[in-house]
Amino acid sequence: QAMLVESGGGLVQSGESLRLSCAASGYIRDINRAAWYRQAPGKQRELVASITRGDARDYLDSVKGRFDITRDNSLNRVYLQMNNLKPEDTAVYYCWADALPYGGDAYKQYWGQGTQVTVSS
Repeated sequence: QAMLVESGGGLVQSGESLRLSCAASGYIRDINRAAWYRQAPGKQRELVASITRGDARDYLDSVKGRFDITRDNSLNRVYLQMNNLKPEDTAVYYCWADALPYGGDAYKQYWGQGTQVTVSS
């Protein structure tokens, strides 16, 4: 059972936009902190953006001013709006969350399966 499911990836041209969505399954009761990571071929996974319960946000320097992370607590969803995309943004994007499952008494870390974003020049 996938606890986090990403969607919204695809192939776009340089300068275009995409919006990624991360939906928590019905097995998750609450999300504390959430984030988006990415991994390009041959590179390590890196943190792109994070958001706390109180909406405090942090970004990778190279995406500041172009990407925006938001959350909808009522739906247990997290979004990543990506504008002015560049070829160097090409990667598999992963959703991550520190979340409380139903029936559990402790928050755990969960990962989505990833969604491919490809930006052509």
